[in-house]
Amino acid sequence: MPYADSDGTVIFYERHGSGPAILFVHGSGGHHAAWWQQVAALRAEFTVLTMDLRGFGQSDPRARPAAGSGAGRREFDGQDFPGDVVAVLDQEDLTDVMVVGQSIGSVAALRAGLLRPERVSSVVLGHSLGGIRHPELTELAAADRAEAVKLPVIDRLLTRRFQRERADLTFLFQQMGTFNTAKMQDLRNLDTDGPSLEDIQSSGVAVAFLAGEKDAVLGVRTVIRAHELLPGSHLEIVPGAPHSMYWEAPDAYNTAVARLRRTLTAQPTTRKEAV
Repeated sequence: MPYADSDGTVIFYERHGSGPAILFVHGSGGHHAAWWQQVAALRAEFTVLTMDLRGFGQSDPRARPAAGSGAGRREFDGQDFPGDVVAVLDQEDLTDVMVVGQSIGSVAALRAGLLRPERVSSVVLGHSLGGIRHPELTELAAADRAEAVKLPVIDRLLTRRFQRERADLTFLFQQMGTFNTAKMQDLRNLDTDGPSLEDIQSSGVAVAFLAGEKDAVLGVRTVIRAHELLPGSHLEIVPGAPHSMYWEAPDAYNTAVARLRRTLTAQPTTRKEAV
């Protein structure tokens, strides 16, 4: 089982298949095993890497003492998560990697790409704006969240039809989070001081927005607006798909990811050199 060292924290990851590389970064309720439907479908054509951010899955479950808590309550710092992604990239010594984030994991994915543009050719922001710092996008995303919190958590993530018809996979989906030590609140400050549109453009890292038409957390209109504001970005909207598209609609999700990986393969003659 491979491990990477992220500034003294042990990060678990797996590598499958061969070919152009895709690294998946899970969201707040996931870990490396959440990508089981992606690994099986994509490893014949691509090198597929999955990982656990600190406090998730099999990565180091230890957190720092909370400020002013002495030996009491401990907490994770979301600002450390991009470094966990970078640790895996460096450990495997890969280039031309497409990093795919799911939900808030996209924030860590984008920051990692900007930290290692010599390794990351593209970042796919799945159901997320990646923490981009822009006043209009911040306002739109906040309005979407205000509507989302009116729903039960499971209804934000999976369609009610899927919950009725696939009670087994819905139960497994809910169980995934029970293997984690870190909680949603540990990821919230990932959005603090996010990259600007100019930061992304100057990095040379290609960005794609991947969204589901029925995403109850982040509206399609918001994603489309982000795409419009980021010149050169790519956009994939999957009809009928929810926030957790990778789980509920894996065939459509895998098709979109594979298409983006083929499209966003680095072109040495046009891509900016890292400095």
